[in-house]
Amino acid sequence: MTPLTCAFVPLVDSAPLIVAHELGFARANALKLNLVKHPSWSSLRDGLALGQVDAAQMLSPTPIATSLNLGNLPVKIDVLMVLSVNGNNIGVAPKLAQKMRGNGWSGAFQAPRETGLHLIKSAGEALRVGIPFPFAMHVELLHHWLSALGLPERALDIKVVPPPRMPDAIANDEIDAFCVGEPWGSLAVEQGVAELILPGSAIWNFAPEKVLATRHDWTQNHPEETKSLMRATYQAACWLEDPSNRMVAADLLARAEYLDLPEHLIDRALTGQIAPTRNAQPQYVPQFQQFHGTAANFPWRSQAAWIATRLAKRYSLDPVHARSVARNCFRTDLYRHNLEGLGVDMPAASEKLEGSLAAPTLVASTRGEMILGPDAFFDGEIFDLNA
Repeated sequence: MTPLTCAFVPLVDSAPLIVAHELGFARANALKLNLVKHPSWSSLRDGLALGQVDAAQMLSPTPIATSLNLGNLPVKIDVLMVLSVNGNNIGVAPKLAQKMRGNGWSGAFQAPRETGLHLIKSAGEALRVGIPFPFAMHVELLHHWLSALGLPERALDIKVVPPPRMPDAIANDEIDAFCVGEPWGSLAVEQGVAELILPGSAIWNFAPEKVLATRHDWTQNHPEETKSLMRATYQAACWLEDPSNRMVAADLLARAEYLDLPEHLIDRALTGQIAPTRNAQPQYVPQFQQFHGTAANFPWRSQAAWIATRLAKRYSLDPVHARSVARNCFRTDLYRHNLEGLGVDMPAASEKLEGSLAAPTLVASTRGEMILGPDAFFDGEIFDLNA
């Protein structure tokens, strides 16, 4: 067995790594996987950059930002595969939700346009929003959503709050709203300190949320370990997609060494049954969070380019260079090479028009044809990286 250390932050979307370790997928691929829990994304990013861990669960924009020398530790990072698609919730303090209702908001949970317009109207001059890290899909979703509805980016007062601290931050009036991965939004609801107003999937149907990342030099120097890690994680993702396994998954994630929270809170994200308010009837959110299926694990280079384009605009970078770095960061070549022997069906192309699929669509694949799920943006944007 080859020892391999992998970092994670306690979130439901760390499930593929936890399942790979606990259910023997890592052992079956000759790996002794050592999982290291980190309290924040900054400590996890630094741990990977400094070589304290071999691999890590990461927010999808972080490897791109790090490879673009944004942040304190410029290191070239490889994205081996996507661990999860979607999975975030946007929540607000009860007093802000009450004000939104007073201004005419219906309280609909999956209505991005109506909810966003009432949030802008009710929030005042500066909306204090908690996000887990500056280089996170949460930031991109918030800016895309509210900017499309007329709110300038500068009007958002972004505050970095580690996910486990998000309920306390909104309870202590440090923030007015948050965008966070589960189960921390649901915990804030259960504690009566927040109301969920929108799932992230309502902004972008198919947002790459967490990825499996390694340093580029480590990937080059450890090809067999890279292959084994990718295969074990992919097999765990396949297992997670089976609804009959979700009770076991919730039980594993609830353990003290992982999320250390009640199973019923964790189960909400796994089933897509989200309760927006305390004691409310859960609402089913299609595509709330995906671990597998419809090429969910595939590291689309067009998604990397979308992220890079937004980072380039925000940080005044050359967009052409940023997109080039990002496309090289998402290692579709390794995904194809290392998973080919498992009989995995893969998209024939490595890039696509992001936001162009309003419904499940049949596309060419390496084994013939496969179905890609909806990937639409709420405002109808279509991103062509070659435009």
